[in-house]
Amino acid sequence: MLRQLFNLRSALALIAVAIVTGTIFYSNFLSKKIAVEERERINQWVEANKFIANAPQNVDITLASEIQQKNTDIPIIWTNENDSIIDSRNIDTSLIKENPDFLKQKLKEFKSAHRPIILELSKNPYVADKYYYGDSKLLKQVRYYPIVQLLIVALFIFLIFYAISVRNKSTQNQVWAGMAKETAHQLGTPISSLQGWVEMLKESETSYPLATEMEKDVDRLKLISDRFGKIGSTPHLDESNISEQVEKMVAYIKRRSTEKVSFVVDKPSEQVIARISKPLFDWVIENLLKNALDAIKGKGTISVSIKKFPSRILVDVTDNGRGISKQNLPKVFKPGFTTKKRGWGLGLSLAKRIIEKYHKGQLFVKSSEPGKGTTFRIVLNTEGKNSLL
Repeated sequence: MLRQLFNLRSALALIAVAIVTGTIFYSNFLSKKIAVEERERINQWVEANKFIANAPQNVDITLASEIQQKNTDIPIIWTNENDSIIDSRNIDTSLIKENPDFLKQKLKEFKSAHRPIILELSKNPYVADKYYYGDSKLLKQVRYYPIVQLLIVALFIFLIFYAISVRNKSTQNQVWAGMAKETAHQLGTPISSLQGWVEMLKESETSYPLATEMEKDVDRLKLISDRFGKIGSTPHLDESNISEQVEKMVAYIKRRSTEKVSFVVDKPSEQVIARISKPLFDWVIENLLKNALDAIKGKGTISVSIKKFPSRILVDVTDNGRGISKQNLPKVFKPGFTTKKRGWGLGLSLAKRIIEKYHKGQLFVKSSEPGKGTTFRIVLNTEGKNSLL
């Protein structure tokens, strides 16, 4: 799928570059051609003005008048040999009235755009009329057309990539949900069988202690199966004390770690209530604690801070381990990414999905520095708001 997506992106990029490049070259060709034609039209217009001004009374000036009147789109400023403005044509007269310097500004613009057409009236003394002109609306449209097309092509490619991304994400979610439900289904039969064997072992006094310990592991398997079963379906949310849930998971991880690991829980004195799915929320906390435990490599401090605000609850899980490099930060929650020798790289990805999709909260890396540690932050919204602190 990734290879197909890469090939599709490459093909779209090449097509876009080809379209834009071809358009730029063709538009440039057209603009040069139109510019030459417009200069020729201005030459004809100047000659027509000269002919009308110098024509005897009995000469027909109909053709010259038509040439003069046909120029309705090319703006012209007419000056003397010293660039003193005499007259203008095809320039908005209302703008000229509003701003006395408007024509001077346009003259400066025309000078930088095109060479003037000079009509010499006398050599000694030197007297001449200069005709400065700008681009017509058609020429401007032809020049700006590639930019407009580039924006359209860019928008088109963005929409395609967005549609592909949404489709792939939807497919990925369906695969995850299907795998999770199938795992829960496959675990169901052996768990039921194990429960039966545990009950039989309990009947014997000699094996009762062993059965009790086995029952704890079976209950753990039931919890895991229940968690997988809830992935892909909308879980039921109940009002729960976040502090109690966090402390329970900290105690669970603490029993399975060495004495060299110190656990600290900082919580408010009052209850911290939020609507959560207990099995799934516990799974998230467990994942974050296990990641912290892995980061400190069996020796260090893991602290959990719980803060309560009017509209949100913050849960920070901090370790003083190896930290996360800057290049890996964007990949932390991507499926398949892991720095462990063993692992599927799905723990943090599933944790983020659980918090953001099912609990309408947020899970992100608040801070991380290589060699100093990492802090993951969970934001739970108590009033349905989605704000980030």
